[in-house]
Amino acid sequence: MRAAEEEDFVAYVTAHLPRLRRIAHYLCKDAHRADDLVQITLTRLYTHWRRAQQANNLDRYVERMLVRCFFNDQQLGWWSRVRLTGAPKETPAMAPAPPGPDVETRTVVHAALAQLPPRQRAVLVLRFLCDLPVAEVAEILQCSTGNVKSQTSRGLVTLRGLLGEQMLVILRGE
Repeated sequence: MRAAEEEDFVAYVTAHLPRLRRIAHYLCKDAHRADDLVQITLTRLYTHWRRAQQANNLDRYVERMLVRCFFNDQQLGWWSRVRLTGAPKETPAMAPAPPGPDVETRTVVHAALAQLPPRQRAVLVLRFLCDLPVAEVAEILQCSTGNVKSQTSRGLVTLRGLLGEQMLVILRGE
């Protein structure tokens, strides 16, 4: 990679790292696993940077890479994950969450999202927490818009059962 391309890569990563970490955290609910997903995604992005720069929408290209890394991680067995006992001395801080529901509400939502199948979780995170339209979510997941709509519907039904109708009203801000 040339120096100019590497500078472009570093500039892109610096500008978009907090958002990528937030999306990864919503997907897997563990700050350390989220950092691992982002690390894997950025490593793959670095190796394919020339091709990525030619994409119509670089942000969607990288989000697709992140979601695929998440799906790949979900397919691995439990033996591929190592759980440390005790926290490291320097835990990387998560990017500040955008203004919205309080910490307790976010914790309840994260717990409910963790109970959804990976595909439904990805659709709901991209649709509602990242505020992407159906067509862009379909593009990221490389599926039809009908599939996104049905996954959204099923995921919301499951969340209603887990959280109750009142919690969804609070999340929507009504």
